[in-house]
Amino acid sequence: MNIIISNNNGETIFEQIENAIKQAIFSNELKEEDMLPSVRSLANDLKISFLTVKRAYDELEQAGFIRTVPGKGSFVAPKNLELIKEEKLKEIQDYIEKIYNISKVANISEDEIKELFKIIFEEGI
Repeated sequence: MNIIISNNNGETIFEQIENAIKQAIFSNELKEEDMLPSVRSLANDLKISFLTVKRAYDELEQAGFIRTVPGKGSFVAPKNLELIKEEKLKEIQDYIEKIYNISKVANISEDEIKELFKIIFEEGI
């Protein structure tokens, strides 16, 4: 797993870590029961405070993506398909809101947007 921290993408560092780990889980780069780097190890690799990594791990654990075993480390939690679905629905909702805003600025009708979606789904792009 390769985590790259950017100072100009609009996300905090802990959010970037959290999102990178989620993406690795969604893409199966990280699989159920895979061990994550220790908080200190990842902090050293990224040259950031271990408190920042700890916060990302805490958020991931609270959301059900990882579990921490005291004295052993942090591991990818068994996949909760409902949790993954909710996460992806939220992501789609954000994109749809952007589409809506663009369509209003460009005076594109709801029917035109629906037709675009229909074509995309039919062609499986």
